[in-house]
Amino acid sequence: MSLELAFATVASLFAGLIDSIVGGGGLILVPALFATFPSAPPATLLGTNKCAGVWGTAMATARFARRVRMPWRTLVPAAGAALLGSFAGAWLVTAIDPGFLRRLLPLVLLAVLIYTLVNKTLGNEHAPLHSGRTQTLVACAIGAAVGWYDGFFGPGAGSFFIFLFVRFLGFDFLNAAASAKVLNVATNLAALTLFAIKGHIWWQVGLTMAIANVIGSLFGAHLALKHGAGFVRIVFVVVVAALIVKTSYDAFLR
Repeated sequence: MSLELAFATVASLFAGLIDSIVGGGGLILVPALFATFPSAPPATLLGTNKCAGVWGTAMATARFARRVRMPWRTLVPAAGAALLGSFAGAWLVTAIDPGFLRRLLPLVLLAVLIYTLVNKTLGNEHAPLHSGRTQTLVACAIGAAVGWYDGFFGPGAGSFFIFLFVRFLGFDFLNAAASAKVLNVATNLAALTLFAIKGHIWWQVGLTMAIANVIGSLFGAHLALKHGAGFVRIVFVVVVAALIVKTSYDAFLR
C-alpha cells in the first residue's frame, strides 16, 4: 500500500466514525483526499469519497436498526424523496454555480448551533410530534430538501438531517441519528451513481477506503448506542462548530 493510500485509508476510518454518529465525515475525508492527491480532478476525489462513505453509512444503518426501533413506514418514502432531491440538486449544479451557498452556509450552521445550545433539552427525549401520514409527509419534506442540498452543495447534510428530525419530528438525538443514516444512504447512492456514470471514481482506492470507513462507522454506531442521546448531542455540537470554522474559512478567507 502506498503512503498516500495509507493516509487516505486512515482518514476514511476516522471519517466513518464521526459520520456514523452525527454526520460530517466529509469534513475529515474530503480535505484529506484533496491534500493527498492535489493533482487529481476534484470530481474524481468527490466520487471516490462517496464510494468509501456509502458503505460505512449503510453498515452503520444496519447496526442502528438492530438496536433502535426504526419507523420504516416513514423512512422508506423519505429516503426516496431524499434520493430524488439529491438527483435534482446534482442536475442543477451542472446548470448554475452553487457559490452563493458558500457564504450562506456558515450562517445557517451558526443558527443551528445557537438554537441547539439555547434549547438545552432539545433532543434529550424521544417524543415524536407526529404519527402516520403526517410524520411521513414531514420526513419526506426534510428528505427532499436536504437531499437537494446534498446533491447541489453538500457540506453538513448529515447534521442537517439530524437537526431537522429532532426539531420537526420530535426525535431524540439517538433516534434522529439512526433515521438520518437511512436518508444518507439514499443521497450517497444518488451521488455515487452520477459519479460512476461519468467515470469519476477510483474504484481500487475507494473500495480500500470503504473497508476502513465501515470499521470506523461500526465503532461510531457502537459508541452512540452505548452512550445514548446525550453523547450524540455533544458530538453534534462539536461537529457543527467544526463545520462552522471550516465553512467560514472556505467562504471568507480562502
